Amino acid sequence: MRILLFTGKGGVGKTTLAAATAARLAGAGEKVLVVSTDPAHSLSDSLGVPLGPEPRELDLDDQERSTPGTHLHAAEIQTRGLLDEVWSDLREHLRTLLLGAGVTELDTEELTQVPGLEDLLALGEVQRLAGDGPWETVVVDCGPTAETLRLLSLPEALSGYLERLFPTHRRVVRGMLAGMAGSDQVERWDSTADALGRLAQRLTTLTEFLTGSDTSVRLVLTPEAVVAAETRRTLTALALQRIHVDGLIANRLVPHPGAARGAAASWMRTRRGEQDGVLNELSDLGVPLRTVEHRAGEPVGVGALLEVGDELYGADDPTHGLDRAPTMEVTGGGRTLDSQYSLRIAMPLHAEAEVDLARLGDELAVTVDGRRRLVALPAVLRRCLVTGAVAGDDGMTVNFRPDPDLWMR
Repeated sequence: MRILLFTGKGGVGKTTLAAATAARLAGAGEKVLVVSTDPAHSLSDSLGVPLGPEPRELDLDDQERSTPGTHLHAAEIQTRGLLDEVWSDLREHLRTLLLGAGVTELDTEELTQVPGLEDLLALGEVQRLAGDGPWETVVVDCGPTAETLRLLSLPEALSGYLERLFPTHRRVVRGMLAGMAGSDQVERWDSTADALGRLAQRLTTLTEFLTGSDTSVRLVLTPEAVVAAETRRTLTALALQRIHVDGLIANRLVPHPGAARGAAASWMRTRRGEQDGVLNELSDLGVPLRTVEHRAGEPVGVGALLEVGDELYGADDPTHGLDRAPTMEVTGGGRTLDSQYSLRIAMPLHAEAEVDLARLGDELAVTVDGRRRLVALPAVLRRCLVTGAVAGDDGMTVNFRPDPDLWMR
């Protein structure tokens, strides 16, 4: 199953292009679900039908393009209901844990309010819908870029925090520790630990879902002067989260006026020239780039979206674009203390990127422009010391040498 995540700055047309992609796939005979996780839903407006949290079947307006029995499905995830349904039980378990640790009742109310939880539940619901249906492709209309970057980093971040606060080995011996302490609430501690264990597993599964080989992001943008640098920063941030970007879509390209004369044609010619300059910069980023021309009217309804999909993809398959190079590669080797190793971490870096590295036990903390990712080091590098690093346009290379205190163990 292919998972396509569409994001971009607010107002660039990502919902329209996500819906157009889904319509194009359904028109070619695929079973497709398009789902919105954007808190400010507009997918129903784009499709021209009301939507709810469960997939609704939509007939294609152009029936000649659809194979018999093939339909497009769509949904808008409502996170408030998920919050009440999923979080309330776990929140009580966490209150038990905090109260048992001596935290006051008032503090537990504040500490069990988790920022970003609604967004996290929305991603979990996308995963559920993807697994429950017959879909060959799931197209996700995400929120604006900044919110999406935070959202996509949540599963791995929360999973890491959970493991540090309540490590696996402590969950395993939870009952024994409570019994040794003379606790008369062993069952409640067991329930709390079990709930945290289930949460940790869900977060791990969600991270695998987002970083899997069948999942990719498509960035929607408008060809404006400041866009190229911002796009490179976004590509770097997503690469830090191990999320693959398989395409850029430049929307609302001004049609070329050709040989037409007059003030309007002159304005269009100038504006198109500026946009072509931006497109040239974007083409240097090493990510496939597609364009869609500006339309006089907003495309609403499956029929109009099919036309946009045709312009966007032409004769190509919209699901193509999963080719990716390894995100990490270890080179070098040897058995002696003068051996040398290098770890290459692939990611696009803009010229002004602020990069920082720190060794944290068996992990390498990589921070770019204030966004951090913990990279688990391969086994051989855990017994090595960092000797230096070099950053380039396509990523960074970190150099290692054996640690005399650990190498021969």
